[in-house]
Amino acid sequence: MARRGPLHSTTVSLLRSASVVSIFTLASRVTGLVRELLMASMFGASALTDAFNVAFRIPNLFRRLFAEGAFSQAFVPVLAASRAQHGDAATREAIDSVATALAWSVLVLSILGVLTSPWLVWALASGLQQDARGYDAAVNMTRWMFPYIAFMSMVALSAGILNTWKRFAVPAATPVLLNVSVIAATWFLSPWLAKQGVEAIYALPVGVMVGGVLQLAVQIPALARLGLLPRLGLRPTVVRKAWTNPATLNILRLMGPALLGVGVAQISLLINTQIASHLTPGSVSWLTYADRLMEFPTAILGVALGVVLMPQLAAAKATGDGERYAEMLDWGLRLVLLLALPCAAALLVFSQPLVSVLYHYGAFTDRDVQQTTLALTGYGVGLLGLVAIKVLAPGYYASQDIRTPVRIAVVVLVLTQVFNVLLVPHLAHAGLALSIGLGALVNALWLLVGLLRRGSYKPQPGWWRFGLQVLLATSLLTALLWFAANYLPWVAMRQEAWLRIGWMMAILTGSALLYFGALWAMGLRLKAFLKR
Repeated sequence: MARRGPLHSTTVSLLRSASVVSIFTLASRVTGLVRELLMASMFGASALTDAFNVAFRIPNLFRRLFAEGAFSQAFVPVLAASRAQHGDAATREAIDSVATALAWSVLVLSILGVLTSPWLVWALASGLQQDARGYDAAVNMTRWMFPYIAFMSMVALSAGILNTWKRFAVPAATPVLLNVSVIAATWFLSPWLAKQGVEAIYALPVGVMVGGVLQLAVQIPALARLGLLPRLGLRPTVVRKAWTNPATLNILRLMGPALLGVGVAQISLLINTQIASHLTPGSVSWLTYADRLMEFPTAILGVALGVVLMPQLAAAKATGDGERYAEMLDWGLRLVLLLALPCAAALLVFSQPLVSVLYHYGAFTDRDVQQTTLALTGYGVGLLGLVAIKVLAPGYYASQDIRTPVRIAVVVLVLTQVFNVLLVPHLAHAGLALSIGLGALVNALWLLVGLLRRGSYKPQPGWWRFGLQVLLATSLLTALLWFAANYLPWVAMRQEAWLRIGWMMAILTGSALLYFGALWAMGLRLKAFLKR
């Protein structure tokens, strides 16, 4: 009994932290949807919107490689282990060294990115040359937005520090600022640029850069209150010392395989963008609009759980508490199944109503609805895998084992391209989305089997009953959504926007009540489950 107290307290703390992250992530995704809705309404899907999406994807690609990707995967476990084993004073010194090395690295990278923008655009989306105006716009917008990586790299470092100290709210809230900035630029700056004879879409990169500055600015007071604001070294001797600090060297050692692992995902993105740029103009935008909807469940659940679990799992491993590690992982996986499976079902059978209600305004045509719907359905196939990876991968990173997920990711990358060869000739851009979904399912299953085989994760009792309850409740929800999707003329109701929105709210509310009501009727008490 004495053992249950700390474990129960940890689980409740995890739930509370995950809830905080989820709430702010929901705000981020809602404002992100508003951002995409405005873009779709004002600019539709064209060569110029493809140009912006490609240009924005380039700094994001490097950000995911060097900042939020490989760096975070290496930095958070090292920081958590340092704090658990050596205390706060040594950890603060490590933070200063890592921050100095990172700041100088991203400064150099930003300068190189601005100078090499034409080659980067060609490497990522040479198909944009089908429209000279779109290709030139992509190059110019890349030059404007590439320094965004510098701001976001420092944001990633700040977020890693705050998450390790269990201050989850500020890092989770900062993405809202990017969306608000782009929304303001779209709403106010675009019309002004159009009056000046400049393409209105150039307001978007301005909004991105302002958003990057704001995201970094709000992290500074939160770090200062904890006395953890990094001191950046400017003198050459201090910079050299920062690069030789044991924490920096350990992070660099872990970043090697992590870069390969994250690089695999980014290579897949690069290949898919390259392929999409050679398809019908608008294909990159259709995939981007669909991806925004798919990000709702992956971010609200998967990212939130991953952010909260990573430092907790790393601390459990560092102190040798295998039981707490296994229980937290089991809790995360059950929550994934409980919430991701019905979301996947909704994307599969209810995608056209979702796309219609959210995007079908202004310059966004009936054809754009159809093409975005096809992409969203393809993503929906792999949603459960995409969310599960966010929980399973930290199970490896917490043990500072980055090599295993990397090896799995390399094989999945090859498999995804095989899917592309088979599917894209028949399904075009939707084949790209479906390939990603199928690859995510394979990746998640492989990660799970690996944790089971090494004995790191041992499922708690009751999985079969729990899985059956979720499956039956999801079947009822799917039937309701399928009927609603086929009964109402969602695309034809374009001129009756509020009626369409009202139907959507009523159906989604009814679906949620049906799902959780069915679970309750089958004996699953949600409150007890979350606190188990």
